[in-house]
Amino acid sequence: MCKSCWAIVVILLLLIAGGVYKFMFQGAVTQSSDGRTAILLNGGERDLVLSEMRAFLETAQQITDAIAKDDMATVAKSARAVGHAAQQGVPGSLMGKLPMPFKRMGLDTHSKFDELAADAEQLGDGNHALGQLSTLMQNCVACHSAYRIEAAAK
Repeated sequence: MCKSCWAIVVILLLLIAGGVYKFMFQGAVTQSSDGRTAILLNGGERDLVLSEMRAFLETAQQITDAIAKDDMATVAKSARAVGHAAQQGVPGSLMGKLPMPFKRMGLDTHSKFDELAADAEQLGDGNHALGQLSTLMQNCVACHSAYRIEAAAK
């Protein structure tokens, strides 16, 4: 009796561990035709991720324009808008489909925007902000080099 219970517990733990690996680390991915990892999302999820990426790009443009005008208040405001506060609307179901390295890059990008905003307010140095933006955009380049977002088969 007790051996059967332990066997069931072990099997359940293995199933849970497999599920955690799939949804926390691997995500819903496949290899794409261009060699990148394809993240498979439904239409609404795909739209959400792509709109976040467009917001990063628009913000990078706003920041470079504001630096050129020596307007550090706009640099801070723009950067803060896509910092960690922008993550609030991401559903857990979507996070489960994203591979861990992708999530790490995304979280790091939000953090770097928050750091840029804080430094812009505290230091008011456009050259420093431009250097931070350059470092931050390395995440964008790395992400777009490694991943693509595809519609999941229905």
